Amino acid sequence: MKAFLVALCLALLSAPAWAISDPREMLPDPAQEARAEQVGSQLRCLVCQNESIEDSGAQLAHDLRAVVRQRVAAGQTDSQILAWMVARYGSFVRLSPPLTLTTLLLWATPVLALLVGSGAALVGRRSFAPAPAPLNAAEQARLDELSRPA
Repeated sequence: MKAFLVALCLALLSAPAWAISDPREMLPDPAQEARAEQVGSQLRCLVCQNESIEDSGAQLAHDLRAVVRQRVAAGQTDSQILAWMVARYGSFVRLSPPLTLTTLLLWATPVLALLVGSGAALVGRRSFAPAPAPLNAAEQARLDELSRPA
């Protein structure tokens, strides 16, 4: 039982090493393999979503790694490979999407909501009627007269 638990712990700790499970997946040229790993580290696994395709063990990540390596071997530049992936899967496939109007709006929305809410609170606060003027002597005497017990 103890040996099983040790083996299980070791298997779980080695999970990131499972990503490239087949040495045949690697390119024979070390420079091309390094480029493919660098490009793959910028691409999100669409199954895991918080891992790059280089770190993921999902079948889709395996397929995307193969596509990246095919394109590197074909001589495409990193930007061409990334552009193809974005055209095919959208900007979500990039782990660090470029700053565009859409991403800027996404990041600015909480600040905009806070500013709009603060503005609405200020406008709402100003719309209340001012406090009434204090009673003059005649009004105070009449109030006292009405307030006396009968």
